[in-house]
Amino acid sequence: MARSFSKGDPGRVAYVNARLVDPRDGRDEPGALLTDGHRIADLGPGLFADGVPEGIRAVDCGGRVLAPGLIDMRAFLGEPGHEHKETLATGTEAAAVGGVTTVICLPGTDPAIDDTALVEYIERRAREDAVVRVHPMGAITKGTEGREMTEMGLLGNAGAVAFTDGDRAVADARLMRRALAYASGLDLLIVQHVEEAALADAGCMNEGELALRLGLPGIPAAAEVIALERDLRLVELTGGRYHAACVSTAESVARLADAGKRGLPVSAGVAAHHFALNENAVGEYRTFAKTSPPLRAEEDRRALIEGMRRGEIDVIVSDHSPQDQESKRQPFIQAAAGIAGLETMLPLALELHHNGSLPLMRVLEMMTAAPARLLGLDVGRLEAGAPADLVVIDLDTPWRLSEAGLVAKSKNTPFDGRPVQGRAARTVVAGHTVHELAPPR
Repeated sequence: MARSFSKGDPGRVAYVNARLVDPRDGRDEPGALLTDGHRIADLGPGLFADGVPEGIRAVDCGGRVLAPGLIDMRAFLGEPGHEHKETLATGTEAAAVGGVTTVICLPGTDPAIDDTALVEYIERRAREDAVVRVHPMGAITKGTEGREMTEMGLLGNAGAVAFTDGDRAVADARLMRRALAYASGLDLLIVQHVEEAALADAGCMNEGELALRLGLPGIPAAAEVIALERDLRLVELTGGRYHAACVSTAESVARLADAGKRGLPVSAGVAAHHFALNENAVGEYRTFAKTSPPLRAEEDRRALIEGMRRGEIDVIVSDHSPQDQESKRQPFIQAAAGIAGLETMLPLALELHHNGSLPLMRVLEMMTAAPARLLGLDVGRLEAGAPADLVVIDLDTPWRLSEAGLVAKSKNTPFDGRPVQGRAARTVVAGHTVHELAPPR
């Protein structure tokens, strides 16, 4: 279970009998790690070879992976305005259970995070209620309404780590060009929900044979690709750093590969549910499988995994979009899109390791070193002097995901009953254990 941590000094803790895995420098070796207060003091294969000295608390990792704490670059945490769906307290508790030590929250709150007062509000509330680190993204446009650009420079100075309109695409090409040009001068990251709204607006699932059979309006892959292609052209014009938030199609992966060959400052993320499921999860109108962008065809799912393997997709995100029961218990067309993903991101990502799709180092890199690099955060690595944000991962134990077992406030998941292998056994933030898996009875 997850538990709140004291802001006091956690003392000195030795993590022994560990498999140290750090994607940033390619470390993968048996060894130990020492935390002193809120930071890592030392680590390596020879550390504590003669035993742990008195005055240092020892944690036996039992040969499990000890890695940097995970960073989730895309999650909606509810506050302010949507506390009936999620709060900073419940959302970060879910993050701790999932091995996530840093959450980047979206600005589509009520009111939106579009001025410095809202950035400061999130940071203050996080200090009071959160059990993991929380950093807000600022809105690109006021109210995330796509009409007038925010003061991104001021928001960045106040603590916003990137800029996005959340699950709304910036549709106005001139405004997007201005945002990218402005961001380029300040080295800010623009994060876009890549979807052409006019093509996607009436749809509710992937356009194709299944949608026709179910009688549901579809969202074509072209809605994503057209938006991405436009933005890539704007990146060429401006030189702005650009991140495609949750790509879902094979064509998008191909466009990203081309952008990489041309040296454009472009990165991309993929939500765990997009590589773990395809459109068949919709089944008989299962609203828990309604997402934005929608779950795509099997060939798209496979292309996403290949894009991760080749490096065209940089990060894995939860795309945690909690919805209350009333929002999901609607006819499929009217139901809200989104799933609760903070607790399922790691076990779903580990499937890629267990089935041989990706090496473990690459899987963890996409949830640690890569998002830290994109966002300029001082986390995501095992190194003396680095923040003591850690996750102990049990790679091998099989278990089943369950809706009832989620600690998030909203429990909308399409993974109820799914067998998985591996999970976070312990989560440490600033030297404090905030989650420890209960031993089996």
